[in-house]
Amino acid sequence: MKHSAHSLTILAYLLVYSVSSYGQAPCNPPISQAELNINNVRTTVLSGGDMWWNLSDAKYEIPKGSGKNSIFSGALWIGGIDAGGQIRVATQTYRQSGNDFWAGPLDTTNATTNNERCQKYDRHYTITRKEVEEFVKDPSKMTEAIRTWPGNGNQAANESRYLAPFIDKNGDGIYDPYDGDYPAFNLNNDYPKVTGYNKRTCDNNLMGDQNIWWVINDVGNAHTNSGSLPMGIEIRNQAFAFQTNDEINDATFYKYQLINRSSQTLSEMYFGNYVDVDLGNYIDDYVGCDVPRGLGFVYNGDEDDETSNGYGLNPPALGVDFLQGPEADINDNIDNDRDGCLDCTFYRETDGTITIIPDHVIRERISMTNFMYVFDDGTILGMPNSPVEYYYRMQSRWRDGSYITFGGDGNIPGTPPANYMFSW
Repeated sequence: MKHSAHSLTILAYLLVYSVSSYGQAPCNPPISQAELNINNVRTTVLSGGDMWWNLSDAKYEIPKGSGKNSIFSGALWIGGIDAGGQIRVATQTYRQSGNDFWAGPLDTTNATTNNERCQKYDRHYTITRKEVEEFVKDPSKMTEAIRTWPGNGNQAANESRYLAPFIDKNGDGIYDPYDGDYPAFNLNNDYPKVTGYNKRTCDNNLMGDQNIWWVINDVGNAHTNSGSLPMGIEIRNQAFAFQTNDEINDATFYKYQLINRSSQTLSEMYFGNYVDVDLGNYIDDYVGCDVPRGLGFVYNGDEDDETSNGYGLNPPALGVDFLQGPEADINDNIDNDRDGCLDCTFYRETDGTITIIPDHVIRERISMTNFMYVFDDGTILGMPNSPVEYYYRMQSRWRDGSYITFGGDGNIPGTPPANYMFSW
């Protein structure tokens, strides 16, 4: 199906909480931008829940230096239902109506913030593995990025004691590079193994050869993009890339940690990405998804991507993949990670014997549960313009609440409902 914008969503059973105020003083819109550029991709991330553009132009250049871009922009979409049955979302598109995200962490006691805090954290913290390695070998090579790393929040202002991940050499809980502490790249690649299972954890580490860390929230001001009440969430973000000699050199990665900061449980939570794909010359782009891989993709409609913006003959394709989704509910009777094993995600090895273990300790990770596209028009297929419409779109539903149907443009009466558009 021809189109230049679609959303990928994953279902997340997270206990995220809501809040009904905007803190002590409304925050100004976030303005920080940072460039991820260590490998064959040059792209931009912003501090307002959006990425891959600079508020006007496409900024996902690949190959780096070519002037060719494969994505115009993208953003986070998050939504759920509060204890009173009201839908709450935090979304971002093109900021034409404003935004739903602001910079900075939240007050840990009441899920509020203020403009002073938002301004302080309206920045990105860019670090490379190489500069950390050199610092660990020779402390005299401390860079500004290492010195100013935001390992701790301001506890006097009720910020979390721990913010950006760091290695605490003396165990005092305070980030101080003069004590030998450093941003938490796993320099020995010795990720802890979960006892008795073939599973390792890297949740508390920085990833990549270049890493950009920043923190945002949905409480700083009114949700002028979606029109929703806030949820009270703090989101810690990583954008990272690896410098390699294989296909990973053409990829960028993103990691999000959502933290509950307020008092009402939100149920039926969805978390996903809105992705406006422009593969060179976007006029003849097609999108689809590979359900088993949890992969959305865009490809050119013929063998020649025309015009000066295009990739020319034999154009590439681009994929957006959820490599590791959120943890599912235990024993929910769903094969969330599609490994063929219901409610189990790992194996235990004893004396050389591999045994499948039911998932009652370590939860399955949820793969992509929905794939939709968006027409830029005023029909029910078009862009959402209310909290319920944003929430519907993350559920594979049109603006009027009807579910997408199998085949064609996904809106054919009398055909079976589906969760995935243009699926393979």
